[in-house]
Amino acid sequence: MTATTKIDFIYLSEPDMIAAGVTDMPACVDTMEAMFKLLHIGDYRMAGPNSDSHGAMITFPQQSPFATMPKPTADRRLMAMPAYLGGDFQTCGVKWYGSNIANREKGLPRSILMMTLSDIDTGAPLAHMSANLLSAYRTGAIPGVGARYLARKDARVIGLLGPGVMGKTSTAAFIAARPGIDTIKVKGRGQASLESYIGWVKETFPQITSIQVVDSIEELVRGSDIISYCNSGEVGDPTKYPLVKREWLKPGAFLAMPASCSLDDGMSGADVRKVMDSIGLYEAWYEEVPKPSHHVIPLVGMRFMDMIANGQMDKNELEDLGAIICGDTPARRNDDEIIVMSVGGMPVEDVAWATTVYRNALEKGIGVKLNLWDQPVLR
Repeated sequence: MTATTKIDFIYLSEPDMIAAGVTDMPACVDTMEAMFKLLHIGDYRMAGPNSDSHGAMITFPQQSPFATMPKPTADRRLMAMPAYLGGDFQTCGVKWYGSNIANREKGLPRSILMMTLSDIDTGAPLAHMSANLLSAYRTGAIPGVGARYLARKDARVIGLLGPGVMGKTSTAAFIAARPGIDTIKVKGRGQASLESYIGWVKETFPQITSIQVVDSIEELVRGSDIISYCNSGEVGDPTKYPLVKREWLKPGAFLAMPASCSLDDGMSGADVRKVMDSIGLYEAWYEEVPKPSHHVIPLVGMRFMDMIANGQMDKNELEDLGAIICGDTPARRNDDEIIVMSVGGMPVEDVAWATTVYRNALEKGIGVKLNLWDQPVLR
């Protein structure tokens, strides 16, 4: 066989990604489940010395002598999130994450994301793809994987805070995992986002017979089988994060929390199961950020890391979702236990879903072929 130095790759626009199946939530949930199995056995790598880092982020000072340097405004992120995933994936890639909440004033999404998928042997690009939908669906799929193992099988009612993009994809994943859901209680800040969410639910999931807009978080939580906070907001003061009180929860409630959240003391007791999407991710975060870490990263998992460091909780109380999926830790044990799952998000998820979508695109002939070179000038 004659070796060739020619390298082509494909570019996938957002419409291309849709055509290749990026919005197929049931398939995404299945892909994330396969990813967690590889995560549990260690057939993956992310950044950092422990191979569990969320990524590398550029930060900006509050005061700079350079007038053109960006200010650290709300949700401003410039971040590279690299990962390798083994098993049947055998690819690596990096998501470039650009985010600024002020984008909304320009009619743009808060985040603008791109993904480069590469051959693990040569490092050559396989695809460069629009990643907003990729990221949104893999993020929403993780609560769905959790619900598959940890929500009651007869779950009917979702309580959702934040009806934006993450709220929509989490809803889709919950329904994929628990098809008996027929009621949604939702709370949002603006009428436009509520109307968009309600219209989307009615069009996408006609089996939902009741959508209730509620005025308080307590009303949202009470009586719900699956609860998720998908809100956005300022980070820094946990007393201002949306709260969950133990007394609000019905027996058997499952909480999937991919956004800022504060728990009362009753939620920290040993009678509430505490599941992490990856314990290693939170340990890496805890090493990297100032303390208390919950002031910097507003996820409930970081509150647990602070409590462990302060001697208020034993690390053995934390459970890993991958271990549950692989059967090394029990899934839901009875219909009454309350389970809270912290969802941090990992670049291995992007690589898993990007690989699946890329292979779909190749099979269907979707995308624009681009040439890197026929022969490299420098070797």
